[in-house]
Amino acid sequence: MLRLWPNCESCKKPLPADSRDARICSYECTFCSTCSRRFNEQCPNCQGALEVRPARSAETAICAHRLDEQCGCLADRFELDRPAGIL
Repeated sequence: MLRLWPNCESCKKPLPADSRDARICSYECTFCSTCSRRFNEQCPNCQGALEVRPARSAETAICAHRLDEQCGCLADRFELDRPAGIL
C-alpha cells in the first residue's frame, strides 16, 4: 500500500492525504510542488522522477495509518535490499 507521508521532506509543508500539491518518487519520498519544481521534478534522494501523488480521503488515510502501525511497515521504509516477494 502506498504510504502518504504528511509533510514535504524539504520545507516541511503539511501535505494531508487529500492534497493535490504532493509529489512522490518511486520510493515514496515526498515533496510539495514548490520544492519539486526547485529540484527540476527530480528526487534529490534517489534521482527518480517526482510525480503527482494520488490523493485519498481523510477517512481512508486514517485506516491506512492504523494498518502501518499494526504491521510495523513504517520502520522499513528505506530497506531496499529486501529479497523479491518479501513485504
